[in-house]
Amino acid sequence: MLTPRLITRTVAAALDEDAPWGDLTSTALLPEDATATADLVAREDGVFSGGEVFAAAFTLTDAAVQVDVHVGDGDRFSEGDVLATVTGPARGVLTAERVGLNFTQRMSGIATLTAQYVQAVDGTGARIADTRKTTPGLRAFERHAVACGGGRNHRQSLSDAVMAKDNHLAVLQRDGRDLARALREALSHLPHTTHVVVEVDRLDQIPAVLDGGAHTVLLDNFSIDDLRAGVALIDGRAQTEASGGVDLTTVRAIASTGVDVISVGALTHSARALDLGLDVRID
Repeated sequence: MLTPRLITRTVAAALDEDAPWGDLTSTALLPEDATATADLVAREDGVFSGGEVFAAAFTLTDAAVQVDVHVGDGDRFSEGDVLATVTGPARGVLTAERVGLNFTQRMSGIATLTAQYVQAVDGTGARIADTRKTTPGLRAFERHAVACGGGRNHRQSLSDAVMAKDNHLAVLQRDGRDLARALREALSHLPHTTHVVVEVDRLDQIPAVLDGGAHTVLLDNFSIDDLRAGVALIDGRAQTEASGGVDLTTVRAIASTGVDVISVGALTHSARALDLGLDVRID
C-alpha cells in the first residue's frame, strides 16, 4: 500500500541519490533569492498517477516550494494539458525536477498501459492484474499505478498468499509427493483466510489441483483452445487465472475463453515512461 510514510522515505532516498552533496549547478548559477514557476505538461495522452509522489519531491527538497496538482490519480489527460504547477525558490524547484519527473513519468506510464489492457478486455468479465515483476523497492508505487489504470493488484508479497508455481511442483514431484495430498495438508495448517493458488501448464494437472482444494488455478502459457478446455474442466470449482503470452494483441482472445483473471507482468516490467515535462515559465 502506498502510504505517506513510504512516499517520504522512498522519495527522500531518491533525492539523496540524485544530489548527495546538493545541486552544484543550481547553487553555482542561480541567486539564492531567485524564484520560479514551472508547469508539469503532458507531451502525450495518458492516465495520470503519482501526484502525491511528484509533490513530495519538491516539498522534501524545500518546504517553501508549493505544488498544485490539477488532476487526480487515475484521471485521463491529453497532450498539452497542464497537470501540475510548481512555485517557489528556483534552486529547490530545479533540484527536485528530475526526481519528481522520474516518479510520475514511470507511474503514469504504468497507469496508461494498464488502462489499455483494461479497455481491451472490456465486456468480457475478465480482470487485469499485475504480478510481482516489479522494480525492487518500488512495488507499492507501481502497484498503485496499476490500480490508477483500472487494473487489480495480485498478492503484494510472498507473505500474502500461497502460490505454488512450477518449481514448487517440481520439488514435490522429485520427492515423490502427491500434489493433491500436499495441498490438503497445507490447507489444514493455514489460516482459513489464506488464498491458495496453484500454477499448472498442462490440462492433466488440473484434477489433482482441484482435488487438493486450491482456490485459484493459474493456467500458464496455455493455448486459447486449452484455456477454454481448462475453464470448462474447472467448471466454477475454483477461480481461473491465465498468464503467459499476454500482450495487447492476444489479451482479448484470452479473456474470451472465460477466465476470471489475466495476470500481466508487462504492466510493470515493460511499461514505457510517459513523456511529461516540467517547463519553467519565462513570462
